[in-house]
Amino acid sequence: MSSRNSLPVPSSSSSVPPHLAALATFSDPPTRHVDGAMMDYFLIETVNALRESSKIALTREREREKEMIEAGLIPPPALPVKETKDSAVSARDSTGSLASTKGGKVAAAGPVDEEEEALKVRLETIGIHVGSNFSERLCRDRALFTETLDAIKFICKDIWAACWDKQVDNLRTNHRGVYVLQDNSFKTISRLSSWQGRPDAVRKAKVYVSMPAGIIKGALARLGYNATVSPEVTNLPQCTFQVKLPKGS
Repeated sequence: MSSRNSLPVPSSSSSVPPHLAALATFSDPPTRHVDGAMMDYFLIETVNALRESSKIALTREREREKEMIEAGLIPPPALPVKETKDSAVSARDSTGSLASTKGGKVAAAGPVDEEEEALKVRLETIGIHVGSNFSERLCRDRALFTETLDAIKFICKDIWAACWDKQVDNLRTNHRGVYVLQDNSFKTISRLSSWQGRPDAVRKAKVYVSMPAGIIKGALARLGYNATVSPEVTNLPQCTFQVKLPKGS
C-alpha cells in the first residue's frame, strides 16, 4: 500500500515577508487608547516647567542687562517718579500710598507680572505649533476655504472637537473681522480650582488658556489668516476667545 505524501503548509507568519508586514502595520496602525485626563496632567506639568524656565531666562536677562549698564554699553533705566502725596490719601487717587500702606506689594508686583507674561508667551508659542499641525492634518482632504466665516466655523467645529471633545457653544461676529468664540464649560479650565479662592483660580485660568489661544492662532495661520486671539476668563469654567482678522482677509 503506497504511503500518502503530505505537503508542508506554510504558516501565516511565514507567508508574508517581514518588510511587507511592516508596511501593512504603517498603513493600518493599531488603535491605541490613552487616559482621558492625560492632557490635563500634561498641561499642569507644562505650565510648572515653563514657569521655572521663564524665571531663569528673565534672571539671566536682568544680569546681562546689568553687566551692559556697568560697562556703559546701554543707559541705565529711568528712575521711578517719587510720590509726593501724603500716604493718607485714598488709594484710588494714589498708587504710591497703596504701596506704602501695604508694605510695597504694588511695587513688587512688576517682576511677577513680567514672569507671568513670559510664561504666557511660551505657552502660546507651543499652542501655535500644535494648532498648525492639527489644521494641516484635518484639512488634508478638503478644498481651500473661500470665505473667512468657513475658516472660523472649521475652528469652532473640527479643531474644537479634536482638541476639546466638543464644539463651540456660541459664535458671534460684527461682520468686520471680529469673531467671539464662547465655550461655557471649557475643558482646559473645567477642573481648575485654588485653595486661595475663586479670584486666584481665575488668575491661574488666564495662564492656562494661553496655549488654547495659540492653538486657534496657529490653526488659522496654517489656513492663511494672520489673526490676533485674545482669551478672556471671568467666570469659571466659561472662556471666551476674541479673534480679530485684518481687513481684507
